[in-house]
Amino acid sequence: MSKNEALAPYSMYAITAKLFTCIELETRQAFGDAVTPLLARGVANVGHSEMKAIANIASLEKEVHRLHAYIPSQVEPSSHLTKNHTVYAWMAKLFASISKEVVTVYGEQGQDAIRQGVYTFGHSRGQGIAKRAAHLGLPNTIEHYLSNYDMERSDLFEVETSFHPNEIEQTFTVCPFGQQWKEDGTGEYGILYCQVIDPAIAKGYNEDFTVVHDEYVLKEGQCHFRFSLPKSN
Repeated sequence: MSKNEALAPYSMYAITAKLFTCIELETRQAFGDAVTPLLARGVANVGHSEMKAIANIASLEKEVHRLHAYIPSQVEPSSHLTKNHTVYAWMAKLFASISKEVVTVYGEQGQDAIRQGVYTFGHSRGQGIAKRAAHLGLPNTIEHYLSNYDMERSDLFEVETSFHPNEIEQTFTVCPFGQQWKEDGTGEYGILYCQVIDPAIAKGYNEDFTVVHDEYVLKEGQCHFRFSLPKSN
């Protein structure tokens, strides 16, 4: 096994900026320049000052992203970003806001474009998780998926994890994303994220990974997953 140290997880600032960038990519591919003012309005509705604070930190962490392009240059970043909301809540708010703008104009096609943006985001992250495992000399098998996860852990999530042969079962009883969408009444947009993100990350990690997500915080009050990956020959 490699003696390399495990790579530090990405902050939620970098992850939020990455998510926005992937959604911009896929919605522009679907609708062209016409989607630009919709994304701009979505960012503005959340708050330019707050979004600039997130964008600045993501840039300092070397994340290449497009969030700055939607924030006026003269805006000062918020100095109290997490006073009333966690960065997880800000990510949820941003996602719901831009999704609402796109879906309001483009309907089901807009939903599909948003889902594709989430898939691109998740798949890229999954590939990164496989690289994190490889950095330690480990294969992209089910045993090394959670231990090399790329997102910083938080006590804001409450989860029970059970390990079975070739399978991981997880039940999230508390999720800060779902909580924020419920509080804001934007669950119809938040669900577009929930429907795609975990299968996309798993597929990026290993194309043979399958994910069953049969319960949602936004619907049943908890998220239940089964991650399955047969043993390789």
